[in-house]
Amino acid sequence: MIHFGIKDLIDILLVAFFLYETFLLMKKTGTTNIFLGVLSFVAIWILVSQVFEMRLMGAIFDKFISVGFILLVIVFQKEIREFLQALGSNKGLGFIKKLFKPKNETNVDENLTYIMPIVMASMDMAKRKEGALIAIQQTTSLDTFVETGEILNANISVRLIENIFFKNSPLHDGAMIISGKKIKAAACILPVSQDQNIPKHLGLRHRSALGLSQETDAKVIIVSEETGKISLAHKGKLSVAITAEELQKKLIAE
Repeated sequence: MIHFGIKDLIDILLVAFFLYETFLLMKKTGTTNIFLGVLSFVAIWILVSQVFEMRLMGAIFDKFISVGFILLVIVFQKEIREFLQALGSNKGLGFIKKLFKPKNETNVDENLTYIMPIVMASMDMAKRKEGALIAIQQTTSLDTFVETGEILNANISVRLIENIFFKNSPLHDGAMIISGKKIKAAACILPVSQDQNIPKHLGLRHRSALGLSQETDAKVIIVSEETGKISLAHKGKLSVAITAEELQKKLIAE
């Protein structure tokens, strides 16, 4: 007699959740067919070795599974890295960090002090149609991307942000990274999103912003050089053509 308890139900739900999240990750990176192919292979392996108990075929499939796991790690190393980063950020275990984070009523005021120059600079650059890409670190470290640019460690100011993204500035290409209420670096290289659902009219800045927001929990501001509109990428979502007020609210919100 088969016994089915609460532990078995939790086990099934966890496996279903894991497969669903993996499918969503594969869909974003355009590798859905490979994922479905792997699932089909595993299903056939279970049927051959467990249901029909074919020893010879089962032994062959067992060898493929043992070697195939290593090959999958190599093929999907980027996706596995993204999954682990998401797990450690607000998308995964971030709620645990919030439980132990001390509450401070002055946090909003302190955040507003360094966010306002960013918002004002974004508004000014939008009016002049000067392209900009600004990544603001949250809980996930951006040190890997900081190392790709020019280290500044400068105080945040409207004039400095605008000068960096001025068209003739040597640092205007690439992204500015803000961390610890400091401009850590400029001209940084960000990962480009491979999401096929991004509208064709959006350029490399938007794809780079979305790419970083898919790998980390950073908030990334984009100022379009073509339209002069401000957008924000966060947690894999892109908010296009937002107002200065909306930008301020999104940057202050946790």
